[in-house]
Amino acid sequence: MKVGLPLYVPGETLAGVAAAAPLAEAAGVDGVSCSEMSSDPILQLTVAAGVTSRVDLLSNIVVAFARSPMTLAVQGRGLQEYSRGRLILGLGSQIKPHIERRFSMPWSHPAPRMREFVQGMRAIWASWNDGSKLDFRGEFYTHTLMTPFFNPGPNEYGNPLVILAAVGAKMTEVAGEVCDGMFLHPFTTERYVREVTMPALQRGFAKAGRTRDGFQVGGPMFIVTGTNEEEKAAAATATKQQLAFYGSTPAYRPVLELHGWGEIGDELNTMSKRGEWVEMGELFTDEMLQTFAVVADPDDVAGMLRARFGPLVDRIGFDLPYRADPDALTTIIAKLKD
Repeated sequence: MKVGLPLYVPGETLAGVAAAAPLAEAAGVDGVSCSEMSSDPILQLTVAAGVTSRVDLLSNIVVAFARSPMTLAVQGRGLQEYSRGRLILGLGSQIKPHIERRFSMPWSHPAPRMREFVQGMRAIWASWNDGSKLDFRGEFYTHTLMTPFFNPGPNEYGNPLVILAAVGAKMTEVAGEVCDGMFLHPFTTERYVREVTMPALQRGFAKAGRTRDGFQVGGPMFIVTGTNEEEKAAAATATKQQLAFYGSTPAYRPVLELHGWGEIGDELNTMSKRGEWVEMGELFTDEMLQTFAVVADPDDVAGMLRARFGPLVDRIGFDLPYRADPDALTTIIAKLKD
């Protein structure tokens, strides 16, 4: 199992990424990741590539629908070449309000659109790598023009792996059909992965005549830990608030429904519209927290993560919406890699 570490940098400054990435590599992780929050993960990972030599570089995630397949094909190719083949291009759809109101981009039929996005991007890479004519025509994207002046030519390191973040069954099927892997959303549970995610992946594999071989499954998992009771309490509170934020999104309601907590999702959505972000965390009970997160002392976290997700995932990371003790993280990483 590969272990990754998100580069949580205050303010998401590029200088902060440059300082944090070498420390993460020195800690022995297999990969580092950046998310699209208040900065561009491709830009952040380009900085990380320049100050590291070994770790995989994961965008977890970059918002696909805020860009076109051509835009991301260019960025992905450039970072794959600069990092000497270490990029893992993680895509996500985001949700309708952000795509339309934050990015001012079109939203429609997210799963079919994502399928086309990946296929279009691969067609662009193919035209550069093997000289084939660019002639991609879909319902959502059309790419038919590639003149020599704009063609960077073959990439000696090949195309980056394309990993899709998914929660719902339809998007998960797309991952199994056209991608090299998928990221589990941190707002998931072992039961949801076993009963919903894995069957949907198998349906995607069947559509493409593929198998699980070579397909990577990974993702950030919530852990609640600390070296004393005060740290553990702070971690639990922050994680409940983060879970409540995710749970307020209607697209993630099926995870709650599977456990009989669908009505709480409705209440969280209502509270989010009133801006009650802190109060929302109080709706998450300790039982819910322990279902979504591994709650344990640092010495026990690795064993519990392996017990829950070891047979299901190839790569694991942490979702830590709180400041974790560096020594505790080092302990967890070392045990996971044993």
